[in-house]
Amino acid sequence: MVNWSVILSIAKTHLLSKIKQTSTAAMGVMFGIGAYITLVSFMTGLNTMLDDLIINQTPHIHIYNEIKPSKKQPVDLYKETQNTFNIVHSIKPKLSQKKIHNALPIIQYLKTKKNIRGVIPQVKATIFYIAGSIELGGSLKGIHPLEEAKLFNLEDYVVKGTLQGLQQNNNGIILGKGIAEKMSLKVGNRIQISTINGDVFPLKIVGFYQSGIAEIDNIQSFVNLKTAQRIIGKSEDYITDINIKLHDISEAVSLSKKIENQFRVTAVDIETANAQFETGTSIRNLITYAVSITLLIVAGFGIYNILNMLIYEKMNDIAILKATGFSGIDVQLIFMSQAMIIGIVGGILGLLVGYLLAKFISTIPFETEALPTINTYPVNLDPMFFIIGISFALISTFLAGYLPSRKAKKIDPVKIIRGQ
Repeated sequence: MVNWSVILSIAKTHLLSKIKQTSTAAMGVMFGIGAYITLVSFMTGLNTMLDDLIINQTPHIHIYNEIKPSKKQPVDLYKETQNTFNIVHSIKPKLSQKKIHNALPIIQYLKTKKNIRGVIPQVKATIFYIAGSIELGGSLKGIHPLEEAKLFNLEDYVVKGTLQGLQQNNNGIILGKGIAEKMSLKVGNRIQISTINGDVFPLKIVGFYQSGIAEIDNIQSFVNLKTAQRIIGKSEDYITDINIKLHDISEAVSLSKKIENQFRVTAVDIETANAQFETGTSIRNLITYAVSITLLIVAGFGIYNILNMLIYEKMNDIAILKATGFSGIDVQLIFMSQAMIIGIVGGILGLLVGYLLAKFISTIPFETEALPTINTYPVNLDPMFFIIGISFALISTFLAGYLPSRKAKKIDPVKIIRGQ
């Protein structure tokens, strides 16, 4: 039967007698785990930030009427050419409305689905911004401000003013920051917008919008849904876009296809709309975890080398232990205990160092006009990273102690004592 009190006492004596080597081994574990926690928290934080920039502003499913050529041309309807191969050049898009047919009943139907978190209608229109002699082309989007804030975090990108101000003002407009800078406009100023038909409408600026994407900020503006419908001279059932948020984003692909078949509209899921971005995210995550695992493996080899040398230096002690009645298993457990003590102490210190470094990084100012919602470097302190870190510390020190301790178990004390 193993006497753990004796084994742990001997292990403690060995560790304290070679305090420099023990400290070096523990510091190897500490820096390996600390570097892993810091790196993976920082890198995944950056990846999450970049993902949020896209996901926050992108609906899981976007419904609209796509302008595209007719699948059937007039020649296909002519009976005498039905069994012939026809080639038609310079095909023009078919005449179709931007309006979604029966948009309001579709919205009401989609809101009854349990897997759908929210459904928001929008009206998009091409306009011109007029301020004195300056005239710029742009895009006007009619929205329900508070619903957009709830589902798409739109309020995070309003750098001046509030969405409540837009909700309460039927003649209000939130301008893209790029437009405002080009026209030297401030909150409270008035701006005139002109439709493609030449109708001019004066609106009061209640806020500025900055997405961080210059191409959007230079053209985009927001008004109330009813205001947009009034500006383009359409009725309240005129809807050009429907945006859907789901509880489970993985259902977006299948649901978008069902919506297309059921309502004969174009429904684009978020994976299709951001395929290139998803590829970039996967590659960044792969690099992050590859580097992190490499750090842990390097730390593991360092621990192994230190423990291996420690055992060779303790040959005389091993011989004495065996000569006084300790079995090979007892000797092995002594060195395994040393390894696990180093792993536990070094692992806990590594978690603490990693946490403190990650928290320090999260306080470093990071301000850029391209990312108005970010004030400091993003860090993701996911508890799973700490569980992985301490688990690897224990596993690596166990293996690093097990392999050399097998040699200690097989040492013949007579040969060592005779050699002395």
